[in-house]
Amino acid sequence: MRISQPIYFILSFFMFSILSQANAQEVIKGKVIDAVSRQPLEAASIAPISTGAPATFTDQYGNFTIKSNTKEPFTIAVSFVGYVADTVTVSGTGPLWITLQPGVVDLKDVVVLQNNQSTKFTTLSKIDLDLKPVRNTQELLRLVPGLFIAQHAGGGKAEQIFLRGFDCDHGTDVQVSVDEMPVNMVSHAHGQGYADSHFIIAETINNIDFGAGPYYTQHGNLNTAGYVAFSTFNSIPQSRIQVEAGRFNSFRTLALIDLLKKNKDRQSAYIAADYNYTNGPTVNKQDFRRLNLFGKYNLAISPATQLTASVSSFTSKWNASGQVPERAVKSGMIDRFGSIDPTEGGNTERHNANILLAHQFNSGTTWENQLFYSRYLFNLYSDFTFFLNDPVNGDEINQAEYRNIYGYSSTVKHSASIGNWTLHSIYGTGLRYDATTNSQLAHVVKRQFLENIKLGDIREANAFGFIQQQVSGGKLFIDAGLRFDYLHFSYFDKLNTSQLPAQGKSIVSPKINIQYTINPQVQLFVKAGKGFHSNDTRVVIANRGQQILPAAYGGDLGITLKPNNKLLLNIAAWYLYLDQEFVYAGDDGNIEPSGKTRREGIDVIARYQFNSHLFANANINFTRPRAIGKIKGQDYIPLAPTATSTGGLFYKAKRGFNGGLSYRFIKNRPANEDNSIVAKGYFLLDGSINYTQQRYEIGIALENIFNTKWNEAQFATESRLQNEPFPVTELNFTPGTAFFARIKFAVFF
Repeated sequence: MRISQPIYFILSFFMFSILSQANAQEVIKGKVIDAVSRQPLEAASIAPISTGAPATFTDQYGNFTIKSNTKEPFTIAVSFVGYVADTVTVSGTGPLWITLQPGVVDLKDVVVLQNNQSTKFTTLSKIDLDLKPVRNTQELLRLVPGLFIAQHAGGGKAEQIFLRGFDCDHGTDVQVSVDEMPVNMVSHAHGQGYADSHFIIAETINNIDFGAGPYYTQHGNLNTAGYVAFSTFNSIPQSRIQVEAGRFNSFRTLALIDLLKKNKDRQSAYIAADYNYTNGPTVNKQDFRRLNLFGKYNLAISPATQLTASVSSFTSKWNASGQVPERAVKSGMIDRFGSIDPTEGGNTERHNANILLAHQFNSGTTWENQLFYSRYLFNLYSDFTFFLNDPVNGDEINQAEYRNIYGYSSTVKHSASIGNWTLHSIYGTGLRYDATTNSQLAHVVKRQFLENIKLGDIREANAFGFIQQQVSGGKLFIDAGLRFDYLHFSYFDKLNTSQLPAQGKSIVSPKINIQYTINPQVQLFVKAGKGFHSNDTRVVIANRGQQILPAAYGGDLGITLKPNNKLLLNIAAWYLYLDQEFVYAGDDGNIEPSGKTRREGIDVIARYQFNSHLFANANINFTRPRAIGKIKGQDYIPLAPTATSTGGLFYKAKRGFNGGLSYRFIKNRPANEDNSIVAKGYFLLDGSINYTQQRYEIGIALENIFNTKWNEAQFATESRLQNEPFPVTELNFTPGTAFFARIKFAVFF
């Protein structure tokens, strides 16, 4: 589904040139904050009660503007999910400072009239986070509707991600960020877009912004199937010390300490630390250790200027049992939780610094500047084929790299009122530079070096700029954007005396989103856009810059329904086309060409509130993924999900007992092109119950309540076991965790 760029340019130019020349009407400015943490509330609803003016919503700094259509005092209703709604009388044009008290979660506070579809989903994630507290980034990712994950290296490796019919591997087709700092690693030693989010402490996450498809102007490289953007608290509501212990010799300690409890309107600071250990369910003990440290500081330099700075550090070390062939388990050679090569595993670390400076001018224009730096180390030992290539030493490999990432972005946002219309303009530019040293693929035996297969230094830069125009008035909302990305690739091959030249490539990505609100119960939307993911630098150089920025073209047609205050439905039918690409297979160092693909499907998001304490949710996703140009029956896309669903039933009270049951379901799906090998689906049920008081909380969590035997990660792999005369291609899998129970005790102060 390609967008006609001439039509797009005409539409954008017409909207901008006509509307931007109008004089903005006088408006009243205000800000909405949390009464306890003093943190700004994004997407709070501001609805004039008596003037008949449309509702507006706060931005990420809690700021809003409303039109002053009368000189007489009037009343506005202010509401936000999880807070006690309030009414405020407006008289004059002075700035308003509104504080909301934390309260109970109520679905009625999710407003269909919101102009931005992604803001509505962000509000939903606030509900999901409140109903189901999480303890790691795996559980954070599972909160994203339509997104499925699998872990296959003892908890130390980035998760395998599935979204909208894509096996995104570890992040190739889904962009992940935290506080606008990228998580994905381009041209990674293990795979393109590798997104290891384990450096995030789950309890520091305040919100999750997400979107499916390539329709979002501010999200560039790797945003094809979708994006996930985490944001941390600027100020925590209270300090916490927490201890957890569970099966498989698992334990965790967590500390969240508020450093500045006074004068939070001017400055706030907190630190967090998280330590995890487990042996896991496998016969070969994982000896998994992970330490996370995080600190964040906010300063209001002036009423109009805000500084936010954060630092984090993460180290992890583990052993892994790897993927095992079905035949080895069926023959009794090993236990289901056994291992062919018990020397798999690795270690990794990442250290980050992130600074954001934002200033709001008197005109209402906001200027944001962000600077970030990451230092990253990765070292992984894997064995997928056992004795296929080397019948004497085996096929174990070592993938490793050392990387520095530098990034800067600048964004200008401006809003203007033009009669009954509002124009919100966003202009952005930025640069990301990855300098990777000794990106390595080596043949090893029991973690001892034998020979290098690939070794080199990678330099990759991504410069970008974008323009986004959002026009809203009455029942109509139009969001049109245009993005430009330029990527530069260079590779110094340390195993080759002759070097290939560096390559550069650019791509232009138009996007458009249109919403039409029929009434407060029904809203229609259509989305169309172009996205892309860059290929690995080694592919780009080897292919001499040809076909190295495969584009994705997509379209959504959907409806949002809120027939009453208890039910919310979002239904979308979608289509996504992906261009020709070349893939670097990090596990063997080869370049694998693949053709064009298409995916079409239906996504359903449902939320229901039975009463003030009882909630239910469900996310249902159907997809038909196919390769283009292949013979029917030979055109399946390996591991692409065709049907998934997540959801649950939750009881939430401010004090006393809380808890819930949640499920995960994925249907059987092809593991190879002709569907002769099938990746097995599963249904899992988890549960938790907590007893919460003002100063403490105790709880128990249960995973895989029915002790289901399930395969977490699955691949159709050609392998050969020791002394086997011939290789065998069959399903190799990592067993999913058996029944797991853990208890926790937390103290608040």
